[in-house]
Amino acid sequence: MELTKNQTIPLNITGYSAEGSGVGHYCGIAVFVPLTAAGDRLEVKILKVAKNCAYGKTEKIIEPSKDRIASDCPQFTRCGGCVYRHITYEAELHAKQQRVQDALERIGGLHFALLQPIVGAENPDHYRNKAQLPIGAGSNGNVSLGFYATHSHRIIDCEECLLQPEEFTGAMRAFREWDRKTHDEVYNESTGHGRLRHLFLRKAEATGEIMACLVVNGNGVHDEPAFVALMRKYVPGLKSIIINSNREKTNVILGPKCRTVWGQDFITDMLCGLRFRISPMSFYQVNPSQAERLYGIAGQYAGLDGTQTVLDLYCGTGTIGLSMASKAAHVIGVEIVEQAVEDAKKNAAENGISNAEFLCADAAKAADMLKNRGVRPDVVVLDPPRKGCDAALIETVSVMAPARVVYVSCDPATLARDIKLFALKGYKPMEITPVDMFPRTAHVETVVLMSRVKD
Repeated sequence: MELTKNQTIPLNITGYSAEGSGVGHYCGIAVFVPLTAAGDRLEVKILKVAKNCAYGKTEKIIEPSKDRIASDCPQFTRCGGCVYRHITYEAELHAKQQRVQDALERIGGLHFALLQPIVGAENPDHYRNKAQLPIGAGSNGNVSLGFYATHSHRIIDCEECLLQPEEFTGAMRAFREWDRKTHDEVYNESTGHGRLRHLFLRKAEATGEIMACLVVNGNGVHDEPAFVALMRKYVPGLKSIIINSNREKTNVILGPKCRTVWGQDFITDMLCGLRFRISPMSFYQVNPSQAERLYGIAGQYAGLDGTQTVLDLYCGTGTIGLSMASKAAHVIGVEIVEQAVEDAKKNAAENGISNAEFLCADAAKAADMLKNRGVRPDVVVLDPPRKGCDAALIETVSVMAPARVVYVSCDPATLARDIKLFALKGYKPMEITPVDMFPRTAHVETVVLMSRVKD
């Protein structure tokens, strides 16, 4: 039987897609339905029929899943942030564990016995230490401040986000109150005119320090003293207020120029016992508590005893490599983003770490250069972007012949593909641990230990 658009069908949801939609099958065809739960029995209206699948929306819940709960967020069904606020956290962790297992078995051909239980968060709410809030023109004459709807640049106005610290709610309140007094023009993406672009907020979890950064199409805004006064009034722990100038007609949030209008140029956080200075431009983990757990697993997998050289590819600001430095003889970090490399060097100096160096280069080219220099790392740490590692990098790493490869992944599908490629080069996966870095979203991180098989 062929499915057709606008057809209504009965559907049992049996699992979840990589994006967090529920999945069921009708006459052998996969049907994806957002905001549903495994175990739901539904009536579904078909919205789109593709070659091998279909997409629908819930018309009626005939029998709800035992995992289904009432959402605690009024923006949940409209905002593009969370996808799992309608199921229990235990069910979410099970879905993410299953996603990793399915990818490893289907793509990597791996037995699930290697897979350890997912490391969940102690608190799945209020964990995000960074918010990038787009500013738009509201229908009531006031600004709209919140988050983009899924797959769009339509702003969903938001008074509070449950993934963010409570201090960010105060900062949003301060901004709205200031805007009602000044009425600076909102930036228009289509024309490039207007001033107000984003409210960018950061929190240092360990110290409680807060940074508020207003991104503008210009050098400043009207009545900056009032902006400062209101932020100081409503945001406990505030240490830094910055104006960032972004005059480019682009989707990139931050521009190249920052001006501190009150307080410090940075805030300071602690991660794995190390101090990190965080500026608006700094790369830093969004969920430090879970990052510490992830780095702890990576360090355990590295198996360091003070004699090894560690090569940290895609190192960002050096957080993983620096967390291993005290147990390594030497750490070499490689990152293609120049600002991140500068931050990594500063982070090493801030913590008195003298056995770490950082190179600004493409990971594959740098690995090849180090190989030609005769560098033979004992451990290679990989933390690539979502697309994973390219074949040239895997080839170069295997020629370097490290005893261990520790792979930190943000995408189970590309991870499974790369594990398979490493296996062809003589690296056997030994243990795999998923970590829930971003509760209530569809994302899942995974840490893998691969050991070189002796010839």
